[in-house]
Amino acid sequence: MPQSPNSESTYTEWRHKVRDGLEPLQNGLVQLLQETRLFRIYSSTLMPGLLQTEGYAAAVLRTVADFQELPFDDSAEAARARVERSRVIHDPERQFVLLIEEAVLYHQLGDTEVMAAQLDHLLTTDALPSVSLGIIPMTTRERVQWPRETLHVYDDSLVSVELVSAKVDIIQSSEIALYLKAFEQLRSMAVYDAEARALILKALEDLR
Repeated sequence: MPQSPNSESTYTEWRHKVRDGLEPLQNGLVQLLQETRLFRIYSSTLMPGLLQTEGYAAAVLRTVADFQELPFDDSAEAARARVERSRVIHDPERQFVLLIEEAVLYHQLGDTEVMAAQLDHLLTTDALPSVSLGIIPMTTRERVQWPRETLHVYDDSLVSVELVSAKVDIIQSSEIALYLKAFEQLRSMAVYDAEARALILKALEDLR
């Protein structure tokens, strides 16, 4: 169950967050995205929501609807809402530090066409001046951090961690510091710019 407003973390089960559908869940994040200036996101499983195309987002959200056994499927509407809110990534006044494991490039959601469009979009987004995209190669030796759960850090005030059953929002400063330490260690293993684009292009070639 959710903790009280004075708690240092909030645990909210997904079944409560999605009971009114997936589209309201997407729209519920708009204010947080508008208020945040520095985004730090790490994912070992999926393309971060801010990088998703509508086709890829729809495939992800259809899977969520099926898994949660929702009485109705509004994944198409939710995907459009996710892409709309993601336009914030084009704001030059904000900074986006995004990390993914190379395996994310190969976790196919949707058909081949959807996945190819997603990888092409990743190449385009990487060129935005507000975006730093790092990819941790599968060949990385002597990792200083193993693949972790998906996490979002909003400025230095909130960490959101996604679990199978729930989302945990953390505001306690010492815990946030620990997540930032893990994030920086993950970031130290990533490749950027031309090396990152080479990994994306390789995934595209293997897909086709």
